[in-house]
Amino acid sequence: MRRPREPDPALPAPDDDARAHSARVRAAIADAISERGGFLPLRDYIEIALYAPGLGYYAAGAHKLGPAGDFTTAPEMTPLFGAAVATQVGAILEATAGREIVELGAGSGRLAVDLLRELDRLGAPASSYRIVETSPDLQARQREAIARELPAWRDRVAWLDAPPPRIDGAVLMNEVLDAIPPHVVARIGGVWHERGVTIGRDGGFLLADRAPVDPRLSATAGQRFPGEGDYASEINLAAEALVEDLGGRLVGGAILAFDYGFPRREYYHPDRIAGTLMAHYRHRATADPFVWPGLADLTAHVDFTAIAEAGERAGLGVAGYASQAAFLIGCGILDRLAATGDPSSPAYLREAGAVQKLLSPAEMGELFKVIALERGEAIRWPGFAAGDASHRL
Repeated sequence: MRRPREPDPALPAPDDDARAHSARVRAAIADAISERGGFLPLRDYIEIALYAPGLGYYAAGAHKLGPAGDFTTAPEMTPLFGAAVATQVGAILEATAGREIVELGAGSGRLAVDLLRELDRLGAPASSYRIVETSPDLQARQREAIARELPAWRDRVAWLDAPPPRIDGAVLMNEVLDAIPPHVVARIGGVWHERGVTIGRDGGFLLADRAPVDPRLSATAGQRFPGEGDYASEINLAAEALVEDLGGRLVGGAILAFDYGFPRREYYHPDRIAGTLMAHYRHRATADPFVWPGLADLTAHVDFTAIAEAGERAGLGVAGYASQAAFLIGCGILDRLAATGDPSSPAYLREAGAVQKLLSPAEMGELFKVIALERGEAIRWPGFAAGDASHRL
């Protein structure tokens, strides 16, 4: 059994109500461990901590996005992100008869608002916008944002519990794949294990290992992990299944996914021996997955090679793969920044600061990637004009 590293003492303490909520989440996880005979796979621990109805991080109403939350996504930083993405989404829509947009996990609704506004401004509106959202809290925030900022779309945006059976247009996923709970597989002394959670003598959670129940885990890890030595990392079969499923529903158009991650050779690099699973709490990151269950986000990086392969199994082609910086530059974000006005004005300086974070290699520009999977070859791809790294997948 292994304890994670000690929690960062700099992490801010939650208030009494939040502590009580986390205690309820811990109790639910402890019950699940007992029901499973004393061992709960990390994938299932993450599922409860993030998505258990009324308890999980995304299901219990906690404020997640922005300065007062635990992390900030690109659309929250500046409307220029959504406006730039509209350039590429418009190109996808013009190549389809349906002109539909389906967004998975729409966060605060910021991307939907900025994207729809810019498409309308360009005279290239979508025929429909559907949001697949599992969080009641976030769904309420999305409805409020659209009603407040785009009243013309208030009754035209639909919310779904699952993707529609047929999609003809653009499927958008911004920081969705990283939030899908992965399995964690370890090779120790040449023997395969699945990593999970058990309860120690003091009642605290401990990391533990057992033989994998699902033979796909060791088989997949055997194909992807470096050839020798002890090694542990994530295998996200659910994320791959989601992309393959979406590809089967896509009759025309493309899937566009933004997230942080690597091609497989970098993801499973011999030096990255402990994987990428992290907890995010109040804009701080820690490798301890047991920090305030239910109050912290848990994420793992994306294996973009696996996502490309999942799309190909569904008959989709890789239209492009690029850093976020290259994609946004190709979509004209710098021109949109210039159009905000006087470079010395407060408005310009505010947007320039946000754009710098989106593009800088030291910030989000290189860590975040964009992959596009298309049905057919009729779509223009301005987003990859400034640099396509598909050969790295």
